[in-house]
Amino acid sequence: MLEKSPSLELLTNSLALRSKLTEEEMDIIAGLPHRIERYEAGSYLIREGTKPETCPVMLSGFAFRQKLTVFGTRQILSIMIPGDLVDLQNLFISEADHNVQTLTPAVVAHIRQSTLEKLILDYPPIARGLWILALVEASIHREWIVNIGRRDARTRIAHFLCEFCARLNIAGVTDDHSFELPMTQEHLADCTGLTPVHVNRVLKTLS
Repeated sequence: MLEKSPSLELLTNSLALRSKLTEEEMDIIAGLPHRIERYEAGSYLIREGTKPETCPVMLSGFAFRQKLTVFGTRQILSIMIPGDLVDLQNLFISEADHNVQTLTPAVVAHIRQSTLEKLILDYPPIARGLWILALVEASIHREWIVNIGRRDARTRIAHFLCEFCARLNIAGVTDDHSFELPMTQEHLADCTGLTPVHVNRVLKTLS
């Protein structure tokens, strides 16, 4: 039996929530070879146009996906929390189509893509868990599209805060309904398609 790594415990638990895994399969996930790196806030984990060779796993801290328009404005596409597998899609898409940056100082485990590919082929229950993770992420993305396109400013921000809290609770990062939001008003604006001034006004109505 492989020795479990506390580094990948959150990822292991996340997959076990979504697919029925044996103790051996959980040990295999926890024992995956990986390289740990520490990043300052604002560091790039993935750059658009590059060909990543590893899949980062958030061990601590937060990160965000983003794309820039031709005018230099930024749209934040999602927030990644501890336990999230950052770049699962690039197992099958060779070139990154967006950037991933750290939102706070972060500790990240890098697992080689070839290691995950073999894991998927050898262990169908683990493959099912990874597939469900990808589907859950896609579901969250659809909700963000609705949020930006059809909800008013107050509802956009309220929805984002509730979603963030729910994800932290499900991941086991927090066990109650309180959390410290690691974002500036500019980050919130880029998540919700608003201006920082508008975000400031809305937050005052929510307090």
